[in-house]
Amino acid sequence: MITGIAFCPHPPLLLPEIAAGAAAETADLRAACDTAIERMLASRPAQVLITGARDRSDRHAGLRGFAPNVTTLPDDDLPLSLAVGRWLLDRAREVPTRQHVVVRPDGTPTKPWPDLSAPTGLLVMGDGSARRSVKGPGYLDERARPFDASVVKAFAEADVEALANLDATLCAELLVAGVGPWRAVATLAGDQRWSAEVLYDAAPYGVQYTVASWTMP
Repeated sequence: MITGIAFCPHPPLLLPEIAAGAAAETADLRAACDTAIERMLASRPAQVLITGARDRSDRHAGLRGFAPNVTTLPDDDLPLSLAVGRWLLDRAREVPTRQHVVVRPDGTPTKPWPDLSAPTGLLVMGDGSARRSVKGPGYLDERARPFDASVVKAFAEADVEALANLDATLCAELLVAGVGPWRAVATLAGDQRWSAEVLYDAAPYGVQYTVASWTMP
């Protein structure tokens, strides 16, 4: 049973240790992620499942690869999405058992889903389009803004069907890192009703970052 869902992006600059002098620029984003996770944990799950996709930045081999001189960062080979998700969970005061699953763009897992019969919180990691401006990693694509707006609307309305039916081809062209994890929500929690709120919606650095919270009504 899924008790609550937190949707968060996974830019490495979310971590002050990596952002360094620019840490203040992501303070609001960090705070929104903390709030979404606090709400998910308030549903008292027995475990938390972090879902995320492999990212173009995964060549850095974990968080330490983004700041090799910062010894406090975990030194592991988790994909960026899962590593940032774990870091966000570590900021919470009390965290239950956690599991990690990488998902493909079609929303299917690369290994079997864990047993979800116990109360489970979901931490769904994923960025929107990376083509929101000429400074974005993929340069500007005029389709990016309306696409991201449609995803934000789906988050705000807890529209599982809209997330499940995202166009994988368009997502690939727009460099959308979150398509797989978002589509997986339909499998994991599609038959439940949710009260939804978007906590952050902006595209700094030319990449769409959305934070949302889904809780039981």
